Amino acid sequence: YEDKDWSENEKAYAAMISRMDAGIGKIFDLLQKLEIDDNTYVFFTSDNGAAKRWDNIDSCGPLRGLKRDVYEGGIRVPMLVRAPGKVPAGQVSDLPWYFPDVLPTLAEIASGKNPKNIDGVSVAPSLHGQSQDLSKRVMYWEFYEKDGSRAVRFGDWKAVQYGMNKKPKKIELYNLE
Repeated sequence: YEDKDWSENEKAYAAMISRMDAGIGKIFDLLQKLEIDDNTYVFFTSDNGAAKRWDNIDSCGPLRGLKRDVYEGGIRVPMLVRAPGKVPAGQVSDLPWYFPDVLPTLAEIASGKNPKNIDGVSVAPSLHGQSQDLSKRVMYWEFYEKDGSRAVRFGDWKAVQYGMNKKPKKIELYNLE
């Protein structure tokens, strides 16, 4: 990226993304070489949104917020799943799910038992191309940095509160539709 008219940080970030992409390609090659590609699920995501917005790289797109914010730009990230013959290639879903859903999803895929009294739900049906309605469930996020923040989502509605380590003064309510 030396030929780009970008800041040094943008060039470093772009190089890290390219290096990560090459590393993931090596993992896929190894799965094929070991002949376990058809029996392996690969999940790829991020725990939070982008750390920074630059002039030439905007990983959050039009979404408000950054990493460790409870606005959509801080918590809405893509989840890519690859499982040849099990997850339809090229399938796109707008079903919202988050990290508490990982354990029950992996448990279902592995035919294991799901722990009781957890917040997450299995999204394995959606991964396998089946319809799944999760519109009646509640999702919750909480961060303690920057005076604390939390958010709750129910369907298209989302409430956000900042300053929870102090005396919170307001709750913001959004319709994400």
